[in-house]
Amino acid sequence: MNDKAVTRACWLQRLGAQEDLNFLLTNRIPRIALTRLMGRFSRIESRWLTRLAIAVWRRFTPLDLSEALHTDFRSLKDCFTRELKPGSRVFDPRSEIFTSPSDAIVGACGTVSRGQVYQAKGFPYSTAELFGPTQDASVFEGGRYATLRLTSAMYHRFHAPQAGTVQHVTYLSGDTWNVNPVALKRVERLFCRNERAVIRMQLDSGEPIALVPVAAVLVASIRLHFLDVLLHLGRRGANEMPCQAHLGKGDEMGWFEHGSTIIVFVPPGFELAEGVDTGVQLRAGQALLRRMS
Repeated sequence: MNDKAVTRACWLQRLGAQEDLNFLLTNRIPRIALTRLMGRFSRIESRWLTRLAIAVWRRFTPLDLSEALHTDFRSLKDCFTRELKPGSRVFDPRSEIFTSPSDAIVGACGTVSRGQVYQAKGFPYSTAELFGPTQDASVFEGGRYATLRLTSAMYHRFHAPQAGTVQHVTYLSGDTWNVNPVALKRVERLFCRNERAVIRMQLDSGEPIALVPVAAVLVASIRLHFLDVLLHLGRRGANEMPCQAHLGKGDEMGWFEHGSTIIVFVPPGFELAEGVDTGVQLRAGQALLRRMS
């Protein structure tokens, strides 16, 4: 084995060891208990404690608060769910463009085939299981899906990707596995195990779409403005919430209270926008999908 091969083998071994440690630290823990504890801690209103927590947070993440509308946060939750200065996110106005609902890193994306999609290479899961026993996902067969991962340092609010009407929300309680790439390569059907909401929406142009916000370790609260309700681990089972809420493109839909994942589903007739692929980082309002002519 030459020196280059030896160096590569050592690098891969170190990488594997780092991934093992990451997985152990973020998953082989009492996930739900720690998530509830984090929820309580993040709501403590103390400016000095919040400043200390943010300083520690910044040592581990590239947290940038320069776009925040205000930075005198009352609590850590206040920082997680911060508003941005007006004009910080501009939504592509073209009618054929389906925009990213949030700041995110694009994960697995592609075509829904035989009711199956992927969380990572070699790790499939079914849309039927993801949507739960009360929702029909067959309308998305042959359509596109895109996985959008929000890191803890990102802007945590999400918006309507196109103008349309939210018609139904199904909340499914579950676990709180980490949703980072390390876990997605190790835990089968991870998104189907975690707490999530299935938001069904009909666009003004007539197409049905679905957004599936998935919670994760340390984040298991999802706020949806049009229901004026906080979805969290205390809501057991499949909670059905019909509604009729019309939203314009870019209107705020809600937020995560830390950071997590949104999986987007559209029916046939859309393609990924130019330059969108796994690993690409998007800002809310940038092109994610394009309606095919």
